[in-house]
Amino acid sequence: MKITMIGQKGIPAIYGGIERHVEELATRLAGCGFEVFAYCRPWYFDENHEFRLRQGYGGQARIKNHEYKGIKLILLPSIKTKNLDAITHTFISTLHAIFVVKPDIIHYHGVGPSLLSWIPKLLAPKIKVISTFHCIDRKHQKWGFIARLSLRMGEWAACHFADKTITVSKTLKQYCSEAYDKDVLYIPNGVNVEEKNSVVKRAEILKKFGLKKEKYLLMVSRLVRHKGAHYLIQAFHDLKKNDKEFSDLKLVIAGDSAFTDSYVKELKRLAKGNKDIIFTGFQSGKPLENLFLNSLVVVQPSESEGLPIAVLEAMSYGKVVIASDIPENMEIIKKHGISFENKNIQDLMVKISDTIAMNDLKKRGELAKQFVKKNFNWEGITKKTKEVYLGI
Repeated sequence: MKITMIGQKGIPAIYGGIERHVEELATRLAGCGFEVFAYCRPWYFDENHEFRLRQGYGGQARIKNHEYKGIKLILLPSIKTKNLDAITHTFISTLHAIFVVKPDIIHYHGVGPSLLSWIPKLLAPKIKVISTFHCIDRKHQKWGFIARLSLRMGEWAACHFADKTITVSKTLKQYCSEAYDKDVLYIPNGVNVEEKNSVVKRAEILKKFGLKKEKYLLMVSRLVRHKGAHYLIQAFHDLKKNDKEFSDLKLVIAGDSAFTDSYVKELKRLAKGNKDIIFTGFQSGKPLENLFLNSLVVVQPSESEGLPIAVLEAMSYGKVVIASDIPENMEIIKKHGISFENKNIQDLMVKISDTIAMNDLKKRGELAKQFVKKNFNWEGITKKTKEVYLGI
């Protein structure tokens, strides 16, 4: 069976929940005997080539003849602007899939790409269409009116043109039922847990940024406004100012711009003068693993999510996560993490202080790890996705 994945920027994933989702799913599907094609944007490889080499991915050397771990990568152009990159690449990829690859299934990832899911229904009705609803993207503050309207239409298209619609959270499943009267499937994001036990705790990344084991808070995210890094920076400022007990505590923010350079500059202005706030830029591979492993607590202050892979990853490393009380976060951390009132800097500061004071952080972290291992493992997710493919 031929499967095409459309919507991701590229794989292997350097950043972004959709990229990671597609990589984990597609590699396993390819290992099960499916013929999997993933559409990628050339700039993604050009901009991240040197980064891959530094992080141990091997750069293009690992992507021989445009293939990665059994996945055939198809690089097609896009108009690389915030508003046109995804939609132009989706349009070109859809036409290429229909007329060149001729797959059994086109699987769109995200409501933006799903906006064009009507094209295969019109031009190639024998091709089945799957759409995965990853997040209510129109709520993200970086989008203007026209983009928000388009994303709203993409939600409708994901629910009505696709032969099957998948949501990555129970909250999104309920949303689709209420907003679009559509009964959709719930297949969550996942995380790898077993690999964590064999990670070597190398200290290079800690030395590079002057960090000490369990002496820093960690946030891992693209630096876009709805992820709430500005709330965390202010809460950290207040925490340090109000209590000398935290004088040696640092805040590490691992991530960078996603067409949001002005917001990144704003964050760095907020952090200016505080040497204990450290921006590492994008991290992946062993350096990111070691940032997770050696952190004290992981914080996720986002205003909007689908089902946050960064939270699942933190829990898979046995870390307690402090997250905003939005429904998508609460699905994961309600019993195995700490929540604070969304956008409430004072409450975030208090929860950080209270969490650090807990004497059972390791026990709580281990329970969190076992929870995600049982409920969010990629093998189970792949099995459910295979059943959807074979069922249609």
